[in-house]
Amino acid sequence: MVSLVCTLQDHGDDVNWCAFSASLLATCSTDKSVRVYSVRDFSELPFSPLTGHGYGVHCCCFSACGRYLASCSTDASTVVWDTDSGDIAAAFEHPGRSPVRVCAFSPDSAHLVSGGSDGTLALWDFGSKTLRRTRAVSDATIVACSFSPCGQVFVTGSSYGDLRLWDLEMNQQHAVKNAHDLGVTCCHFAPLIQAGSDLVLVRLSSCGQDSLLKIWIISQDMAAGWKVQLLHTLAGQSAPVLSCSFSADGQLLVSGSVDKTVAVYDANQGVLLYTLKHHQRYVTACAFSPTVPLIATGSMDKTVNIWRVEDGSSGYCGAYLLLSSGRRLVGHRSLMVSDWSEDDVSAWLHEEELEVLVDTFKANNIDGPELLGLSKETLAEELHIGEDVSQHVTLGKPQNCAVVCPVDSFVLLSGFLLESAGLRNKVIRKISELKRELDGTGVPDEFLCPITREIMKDPVLAADGYSYEREAIEGWIKTKTRSSPMTNLPLQTTLVTPNRTLKMAINRWKESQ
Repeated sequence: MVSLVCTLQDHGDDVNWCAFSASLLATCSTDKSVRVYSVRDFSELPFSPLTGHGYGVHCCCFSACGRYLASCSTDASTVVWDTDSGDIAAAFEHPGRSPVRVCAFSPDSAHLVSGGSDGTLALWDFGSKTLRRTRAVSDATIVACSFSPCGQVFVTGSSYGDLRLWDLEMNQQHAVKNAHDLGVTCCHFAPLIQAGSDLVLVRLSSCGQDSLLKIWIISQDMAAGWKVQLLHTLAGQSAPVLSCSFSADGQLLVSGSVDKTVAVYDANQGVLLYTLKHHQRYVTACAFSPTVPLIATGSMDKTVNIWRVEDGSSGYCGAYLLLSSGRRLVGHRSLMVSDWSEDDVSAWLHEEELEVLVDTFKANNIDGPELLGLSKETLAEELHIGEDVSQHVTLGKPQNCAVVCPVDSFVLLSGFLLESAGLRNKVIRKISELKRELDGTGVPDEFLCPITREIMKDPVLAADGYSYEREAIEGWIKTKTRSSPMTNLPLQTTLVTPNRTLKMAINRWKESQ
């Protein structure tokens, strides 16, 4: 679950970007300033705000060690600040004096990329503070940039809608045309690399004016080169998506939208986990902390919200949190019917106004699986529900009912014990409704194991990027060739890792049903 920790209200205009280092949070704004806070208590550092820019600041980012903070502006500059003192460590003037919309450090902090409104890209050697390479994208503004975890390539996104993959020599390795209709707004690499003997895989998120968030697989085959494939298209928000960011472990993905919401997804399965509603205007920025379970979101309402991502064991600030399911039920409804105990079945009977059957069901040890297996014949012949009771009734009253008649098959009304002719049919109808809920395909497909097609109880992530029921995939690996059940391609490793995020999502979905 996610809870609101605090709201920062120091900026005087739109907040355009948020960035974390291990111990600091930086935010930048159209008010021309960059503000820096301690993650420990979100107090503003003594040298903050940083006010070296002449116009609005569009983007900010930390070097890997957190020692330096870069910010870029409409004033055509990218300024690098020393986070120990707040002093300017370097200032880069963008080629052509174009407004700079985005900047990004490489993971080793050796390089800094800046992208301009005129489509120009500048790659700076940060050590020597010199311009290393420039390139240009025609008829577009560079609005997004992210380095891969290895630091050897980076991706840019433009207002034209394309994503482009570049190496450090500024050679274009791949391009995805029309990745987002009407334009890309942000992109971010997941921090982890999956590598085999001759294949490297890494995920990239991108979002755009088409109101979509997308997850891509970028792979490098030593023989075939670079390749970009679409993995998930996420439509959890109803307006253009302006920002996106992976968590430090790559399990979660957050995005901010023009619809004023913040969406948190399971990044492996593409499942919407939470929709956070607290900003009053467009959500323009979002970022995960690399060291603590925090999200920062910035908005055109001039505020920055800090959210804590929790493991579900503690409480949350319910006023600002809406589960994607929209509702939450308690008691037996927190489980799938197949997991119900006898007490859960009793609770269900009371809920469906079938409490007259509680004792009979308990006496016959009816739990969830037994309930789903009941038929009209079982109800009549074994549980004696709805049977002919005329032999037990005289003048509307039972003879020695406690001994000879199944009293749960009757309704006592105004002193008369009447047979409930529709009772058995009602039970069957209610059981059928439960089965429809269970089978009724309302189950998200990503919650079903691709092998068993059953809802997963212990989902694990395999080397092919798909999640499976642990027992199913381990059995597959033992009895089949080392190939993916989904792609038929060889698995680079047979190791599987628990997908706790998906498990949480499944549990939340169960609770909502």
